Amino acid sequence: MAADTSVVKPVEAPPLAALKLKSKLATTPKGTPKFSARVKNGAGAEVTLGDPRATRALVALMDVHAVVGGAACHWGGPAAFAEIMASIHGIMFATTGREWHEAFNFTNDAGHCENGVYALRANYGFDGMTLDSLKGFRSISSKLTGHGESHLNPEGVLLSNGPLGSTLPAAQGLAIGDKVAQRDRVTICTISDGASMEGEAKEAYAAIPGLASKGRLNPFVLVISDNDTKLSGRITKDAFSMAPSFNAMAALGWNVIPVPHGNDLQEVYLAIERAIAAAKANPNQPVCVECKTVKGYGIKATEENSAGGHGFPLANGEKIIDWMTELFKNDTVPAELMTWAQHLRADWEKSEAAKKAKAAAAAAAGTPAPVKPKTDKVQSGLARAAVKAATEGLPVYSISADVQGSTGISLFQKSFPDRFIEVGIAESNMISTGAGLSKSGFIPIVDTFGQFGVTKGNLPLTMAALSQAPVIAMFSHVGFQDAADGASHQATTYFAATSAIPHTVVIAPSCADEAESLMYQAIKQFAADRAAGKDGNSYLFFVGRENYPLTWIEGAQYPWGKAQVLSTGSDVVLIGCGVLVNKAIEAGKLLAAKGVKATVISNPFVNQVDLESIGAAVKACGGKVVTIEDHQVLGGMGAQVSHALSNAGIPHVMKSLGIHNEFGQSAYMAEELYVKHGLTAPKMAEAALALLGK
Repeated sequence: MAADTSVVKPVEAPPLAALKLKSKLATTPKGTPKFSARVKNGAGAEVTLGDPRATRALVALMDVHAVVGGAACHWGGPAAFAEIMASIHGIMFATTGREWHEAFNFTNDAGHCENGVYALRANYGFDGMTLDSLKGFRSISSKLTGHGESHLNPEGVLLSNGPLGSTLPAAQGLAIGDKVAQRDRVTICTISDGASMEGEAKEAYAAIPGLASKGRLNPFVLVISDNDTKLSGRITKDAFSMAPSFNAMAALGWNVIPVPHGNDLQEVYLAIERAIAAAKANPNQPVCVECKTVKGYGIKATEENSAGGHGFPLANGEKIIDWMTELFKNDTVPAELMTWAQHLRADWEKSEAAKKAKAAAAAAAGTPAPVKPKTDKVQSGLARAAVKAATEGLPVYSISADVQGSTGISLFQKSFPDRFIEVGIAESNMISTGAGLSKSGFIPIVDTFGQFGVTKGNLPLTMAALSQAPVIAMFSHVGFQDAADGASHQATTYFAATSAIPHTVVIAPSCADEAESLMYQAIKQFAADRAAGKDGNSYLFFVGRENYPLTWIEGAQYPWGKAQVLSTGSDVVLIGCGVLVNKAIEAGKLLAAKGVKATVISNPFVNQVDLESIGAAVKACGGKVVTIEDHQVLGGMGAQVSHALSNAGIPHVMKSLGIHNEFGQSAYMAEELYVKHGLTAPKMAEAALALLGK
């Protein structure tokens, strides 16, 4: 790599002009919020804003609908941000003479808080939204997705959010674009202290003031909600203090406006009003408003909770009336909100009564309760194997990035509290730290959601392999399994993104017992290779989030590197992996009912195709193959199986069921998305019959 010393004569071209893109954002609301609060602006005039208490109440109400439907939700973050969002929107929606989005770019990096934005905007009637619109939150029929997504809600979302720290640098691009295009517009970005741990955010924290000082950006305002709290607990206690990072913002070139009471509406409004004025007066210095907030503000129990009530603490409508009363404290709860809460409470009472009646009827009839097979999350097996290996003396060490409770590795961490470290919300840093531990003689296990592992972690995974410093990864919530969080969290390219990394084995176990066996073998193989002086491989385990039977067949064995033949037939081969193996099993049963004999195979070793087992089955079935996976068809498991068969000279005709060049969306449960995208047992059976000409 050398310096560019080439000489190029400047080229004349027409003046630079941006493409004329028509904004899809909804227009400025015409009226004031239905539920309002009043503050005074810097000039002493009274200003009407959306009432933050109503925002919190609406978040709670809409979240009940979602959790009853089976979806996860967020409460703590939007509760902390309510005063910030009320102030920002009050200022933006007060724009006159042009649309609000012509005066402001609004971007929300705090994706967990998007439901608070929906609630506030429904209060304004923005985009024709009513309070009823909120009842569909996170459902497959609503554009109010788990995190803000512009592909489904372009009227309300300028930049899709979700992966923390990613929207801020995109907002930087908006401000640069406005400067180049000579537009009169201010960019405002809201972000959390947890997201500020991400490398992307820290890069933008340096780049925005650096470039602004050179006159390259339009006015920029950053608003941070700082409450020392993340998904799994307190940032300082679990990882390290962010105070030095925030204290350095002024040194980086930001005009910092501290707000000691970030849940005081008057204080927050004046600070943001002042920040926008300062940014306009001096675009060469961006403004950072650091608000000290309380995560879960408004409900005593969540304020005191170590994670600030990050997810929604209520599983149904039993206590929602109490929440309404507490949120409005000494004031009367607005009738419309209390009526909504009463309906949710009544629905819960009816549900409980129905359960009791059903149980009583079964008891009276002497009908024994059906015995359900024991189920568990697949990742629980991965954690059990890590514990087993450690008890045998292997130097397993866990490195996490805040979601260990979701990935399942918390079992290991609680079993061995001196054998893990949390690096904060920083997936790239986590994997690279694991590589360092590997080079130091340990067996590192890193964990995060699949989407973040394969995107933010791809280069670190590559560099770990290149540095002869392999790691073991537990990447969970892959594919549509992270249904409620929506497309931003749904990894659908994980096989394609990692299968070609040298010295890397990609594994998709289908049940907890299989996961335990394969993880244990991976750890043992890792240790044996390193002890023998070999470089060794990285092992990447991709799992879902929902519960499945512990095993698919009695007495199953899971030999390393082998596909598992679950049933044998002579007409067609059905191959599944990971969370969709059950669809292949059910498809085999559907075909059997039609007289078609299928060989059903679970194929966990995605990028090391077991040709001995799969090739023999394909030959025995005349080359007829159907695959199914929770992944894009392009570059997926089916594509890799077909490529391996072709290289081995095994003739075959294959139909691959997967995702076809589309993003997902929010849904209460993954099954709704499987049906929408044709990833079902009937569709697999239908594809097999088509191959057979039936």
